[in-house]
Amino acid sequence: MLRFRHLITATVLTGAIMMGCATSHPLYSPSFATLNRAAPDSFDVEVITSAGAFELRLIRDWSPLGVDRAFYLFRNNFYEGARFYRVIDGFVAQFGGSGDAALDSIWRALPIADEPVRHTNARGTLAFARAGARSRSMTMFINLADNARLDSVDSGDVVGFPPMGRVVSGMSTVDSLFSGYGPIPMRTDLTAGTLREQFPRLDSIAATRISRMY
Repeated sequence: MLRFRHLITATVLTGAIMMGCATSHPLYSPSFATLNRAAPDSFDVEVITSAGAFELRLIRDWSPLGVDRAFYLFRNNFYEGARFYRVIDGFVAQFGGSGDAALDSIWRALPIADEPVRHTNARGTLAFARAGARSRSMTMFINLADNARLDSVDSGDVVGFPPMGRVVSGMSTVDSLFSGYGPIPMRTDLTAGTLREQFPRLDSIAATRISRMY
């Protein structure tokens, strides 16, 4: 009887371990089903930064694939700790590297398809950055001015940067993000250590929270 109980215990423990290994991490090993699930028609995201807070409203009709991806990333706290590594006065405030090189490499390998521009890049709008065809993945920027030229700029056989939402409150916080480094920190190695050591004055995201879904 004692041997039988030990056998049952070992079987249960083995099953539990196997189930734990099979469970995918939403950021490090996203499942195809959840990654491609449609976002709500609109949702709000509260963003707490080292410079203060602001709120985003993402609108799926503007960029369905972009908003689906953004919903997944915000819902799973991808941007907590991310730096605003490219802030250019009168142009854009860009963020998106998690600070974890391994994690960032996973998401660079999961780009979304290109989409047409359905809304102009007005001041306060949010869009994915890109570097050629099918390269939108995790890096985003907020327009600090009316940048209509980004609606039709042609680069890498892709036209325009499709906005997917806008800042609905706290734009003064976005305007106050540290811009003294200009475009210099923009690089492929965006680890937290590199940015902290070489660009210590960059503002960062302390927390994000989806506050409302429509």
